[in-house]
Amino acid sequence: MDKPLKTPPPYAITSVDNALRIATMLQLEGPLTVTEVAQRLGVAGSTAHRLLAMLVYRDFAVRQADRSYRVGPVLELAAHSQSTTARLRAAALPHLHRLVDILDESANLTIRTGTTVRFIASVESRQALRVGSREGMVFPAHRTTAGLLLLAELPPDQLDELYTDHDLDTLRADLARVRRNGFALNEGRSERGVVAVGVPVTSPDGEAAAGLSISMPSARYEKHRLPTLVTTLRTVARSLEHDLKN
Repeated sequence: MDKPLKTPPPYAITSVDNALRIATMLQLEGPLTVTEVAQRLGVAGSTAHRLLAMLVYRDFAVRQADRSYRVGPVLELAAHSQSTTARLRAAALPHLHRLVDILDESANLTIRTGTTVRFIASVESRQALRVGSREGMVFPAHRTTAGLLLLAELPPDQLDELYTDHDLDTLRADLARVRRNGFALNEGRSERGVVAVGVPVTSPDGEAAAGLSISMPSARYEKHRLPTLVTTLRTVARSLEHDLKN
């Protein structure tokens, strides 16, 4: 059975959302200062300090001697995997900003674990009507642009093992189209009213490491622009791959 699509809660609590985003950042990236957290969230330094203090109190974070904050005991079990993800994210961020500068649509970098994907980096468009940051969010892989790209790289037997209770014929057809095109187009598949286009990013060892994508409101998507969007994404992906090798 498919997991339900994610929609924001009707009464979102900004402080809770920001605290969860901080916890995700610490787990994926390593130590951050109050100033860095404030800049990332777009909040005052005093607000960032209060949020971090609560995370410290609940053992989600630890304050270090240099006044930076690192992941706490509650999250340390998964911290062993942060180095690769952190390096990938750090290398990708300048390229995401470049994508936003060129296309003025929100840009994302996403990795896959099993049947889910996690957005590890997100840079929002500057337009008033835009797709918001998805950083730290988790979605079913087969419902997302990057998920389709990364699932398309799997051997048939691995795909069968992951999706034992799924309509494999339909999924195989979708993935075959992605492999044939070399990109993925997602029109409302993961979120209603959102269109996303993405291409794979290959690691230095030759495997698909992540999906690079842009997201936009469906009202702004124009089909005739698709070749230009894909070409731009591929150019930026190649630049990111070059950086990952060095």
